[in-house]
Amino acid sequence: MATEMITVKMDDAFLNDIDAVVKREKYQNRTEFIRAALREKIDEIKLKKAMMEIAHLKGASKKKITEEEYERAREKAFELISKKL
Repeated sequence: MATEMITVKMDDAFLNDIDAVVKREKYQNRTEFIRAALREKIDEIKLKKAMMEIAHLKGASKKKITEEEYERAREKAFELISKKL
């Protein structure tokens, strides 16, 4: 996979916070930490989108289901979403 270099400007206080986390959490360097943070943010956005789609589908169902059936369906949906992420 090809990588591309980007430049990001950050103030000293923010960089100090990043450096502290890198050291405390034992990341190899800032770059590794920033990549991980960006991946987590992308996964969070995808999960929120999937949850909104599920919420929309819940209201679209014409068949009445029990809370127990709904909970089983929700757990199965989250399992499938987790596998995709």
